[in-house]
Amino acid sequence: MTKQGQHSIQSVDFTVLWSKCLQTIKDNVSERIFQTWFAPIVPLKYENSTLHISVPSQYYYEFLEERFLDLMRKVLYRYFGEGTNLEYQVMVDQENQTTLEYKSTQRTILPQPAKPIINKGLPQSIVSELDPHLNPDCNFDTFIEGMSNKLARSVAEAVAKDPGKTFNPYFIYGTSGVGKTHLANAIGLKVKELNPSARVLYVSAHLFKVQYTDSVRNNTLNDFINFYQTIDVLIIDDIQEFAGTTKTQNTFFYIFNQLHQNGKQLVMTADRAPMLLQGLEDRLITRFKWGMVAELEKPSLDLRKDILRSKVQRDGWVFPENVIDFVAEHVTGSVRDLEGIAISMMAQAAIFNKDIDLELARQTVRKLSYIEEKEITIDDILETVCKHYGLDIASIQTKSRKHEVVQARQIAMFLAKDNTDFSTARIGKLIGNRDHATVLHAFKTIKELEEVDKSFHEELEEIRIALKNK
Repeated sequence: MTKQGQHSIQSVDFTVLWSKCLQTIKDNVSERIFQTWFAPIVPLKYENSTLHISVPSQYYYEFLEERFLDLMRKVLYRYFGEGTNLEYQVMVDQENQTTLEYKSTQRTILPQPAKPIINKGLPQSIVSELDPHLNPDCNFDTFIEGMSNKLARSVAEAVAKDPGKTFNPYFIYGTSGVGKTHLANAIGLKVKELNPSARVLYVSAHLFKVQYTDSVRNNTLNDFINFYQTIDVLIIDDIQEFAGTTKTQNTFFYIFNQLHQNGKQLVMTADRAPMLLQGLEDRLITRFKWGMVAELEKPSLDLRKDILRSKVQRDGWVFPENVIDFVAEHVTGSVRDLEGIAISMMAQAAIFNKDIDLELARQTVRKLSYIEEKEITIDDILETVCKHYGLDIASIQTKSRKHEVVQARQIAMFLAKDNTDFSTARIGKLIGNRDHATVLHAFKTIKELEEVDKSFHEELEEIRIALKNK
């Protein structure tokens, strides 16, 4: 920003500029990170080239400075001008939230040479120093190894040590949140560590599409292609987003071929294996399979525990083992979800002065809807129903016509039809070796009883709760 632009800030509502800062930050962090650490910030005033902001606690500004200082410096320099200082003020709630007092800290962002902000445009000169757009936190040291990712990690390390020579291209796939972006970033960071002059670039497939579209609109397509041909290690994240964009795919196909022929490394990630990608040209999919294809599977229970321990340790916290166990057991699909739960718990503990305990873990996991429903089996149903009525499971499987046995058998069939995907014939086979007509009759009988008999409805609800909590 020019000096003239800096002076004009005084005549512009600084909250408008701060809103622009937030939008750029939001484009560069996850939604959960943004909502936890940036959305609560309140801009107070702008004077003497200093933006004053309010944060909820001392831990907040310490965390922001430790993890996001460089990003905040970039956006502030972009919208407020180079040399902008940032002063934090901790909000203190007193007398049951009836008054607010702001205590000023002396932490500021000191003027430093600014790096180019991540943006949708291309570098002005293809021979200038290149910002690789890598996340320094996503390195091999913070990528916790387990059986579900051992192969993918080993290949990634080999690629980083000898890019363009071992596995090229390297295609990493897996469901959302299992660590694909982390591992791709780790490759780029290790390459830069071993060879600082290497031109490494991490770019999402979405951003690549935007850049391509802009280059066509601005009649700079040749510059776009020439720029990408200067890259030594090109990392394209979420390649499945190229689906249905024929012209973008054609341009990427040309760039891919040029880089590969020149011994440059290509790393790509996707949410599924190459042969399952839809909307991509066959010639591209064929090339994706030229080198190495590795899957990142969902982390095992032990790996999820290790990931949590590593995360909280890096952030200077210690979680009790029963909290680690609870979160790891209930958040099973995504590393991102695990870390999101940990961040949320740390934020709540810091802001509201809470202890990290099992109750906080339960509240956080329940609030963020990560508790996954346990699959209910026929054995679970039989055991729960028989326990409720004091019967042996074997009695259900007999041809006994005793009222209590018949009703328990019918309830078991009713719950099985409600809670499993089995056919009525399969349910009848597993419960008393009956036919599908018997199961349908049982379902109708129990449903009618539940609708007209209040005490039976309450009894059935007790069985349902016991089954859910089993």
